Amino acid sequence: MTALKEFERLEATGLWRPNTAEQRREVVVSLGDATLTITDVPGRVLAHWSLAAVVRSNGTAIPAIYHPDGDPGETLELGEGEDEMINGIDRLLKAIERRRPHPGKLRLVLGTALVLGLVAGTVLWLPDALRAYTAKVVPPVKRAEIGIGLLKHMTRVTGQPCLTPEARPALQKLARHVLGPERADSIIVVPGGVAQSAHLPGGIVVLNKSIIEDFEDPSVPAGYALVEDVKAAETDPLAQMLAQTSLMTSLKLVTTGQVPDDTLKAYAEDLLTEADAPPAIDATLAAFQRAALSSSAYAYAKDLTGESTLPLIEGNPMAGAEGADVLTDGEWLRLQSICE
Repeated sequence: MTALKEFERLEATGLWRPNTAEQRREVVVSLGDATLTITDVPGRVLAHWSLAAVVRSNGTAIPAIYHPDGDPGETLELGEGEDEMINGIDRLLKAIERRRPHPGKLRLVLGTALVLGLVAGTVLWLPDALRAYTAKVVPPVKRAEIGIGLLKHMTRVTGQPCLTPEARPALQKLARHVLGPERADSIIVVPGGVAQSAHLPGGIVVLNKSIIEDFEDPSVPAGYALVEDVKAAETDPLAQMLAQTSLMTSLKLVTTGQVPDDTLKAYAEDLLTEADAPPAIDATLAAFQRAALSSSAYAYAKDLTGESTLPLIEGNPMAGAEGADVLTDGEWLRLQSICE
């Protein structure tokens, strides 16, 4: 599903250049819920652009030229014949601009909060309150932008996301089944770097390709994605990032809407090395039940002996029942070749 409800799928061809030192090359552009996905003709992913951070640099001229905000060296050109994609992107950019919070109002609220904090003498309380307030007021498009920014830095270690044209429908079907019909593009598969799985602000779930390639049941990657989503529901990933970064990060985000790139890079490295705690068992089992998935398949994939995941095995909501068919055999085989 695209961000435009009238389109189930919107693709176009264009010319992409990663920087000013390289030649333009022909690519396929796909419009997703919150991103533009740029792939080469064979289907390898070259770039993910957050729609919240896309700028059109030449007004209404054709070819339309777009670039990530702050990086005019990386460009995407859409020429004549791609009117639907150009109009669709421009409509979304206008809608995003309308929804952006007014910086003046945010500064006023922040100033008021600071004054009240000083008057009340709650110096120790202020940092946590500011971080909590910042996480609360950041809109979904900005969360998606931050998630894409973290993913960009993670790919220096994990490698570029895998997404062959044949595997994409199967991955989207799995995402819709586990995460919901509006989040078909929320699961990202990477070649390595991530121990097993991770989640980012903006509803992004990252899976190591081994979760797909090393098992014979699509319920395993579905289970990993489901558990990451439960973790994100229990602990807001943006709030978690702000809690582990300096107070200036929250101040800049709430006043300017930006997170320093160095901060994103450092936190992305932390995400790749730190293991987070599993979510509450009751919430996890309830999520497996809603998705009609076996929690045992995930539990044994997580721990072959089942010792550390025994509550998921004993509490399997699908025990003795037939679970949902996440993917057909053909779809599962295509998904297992996603990184080939």
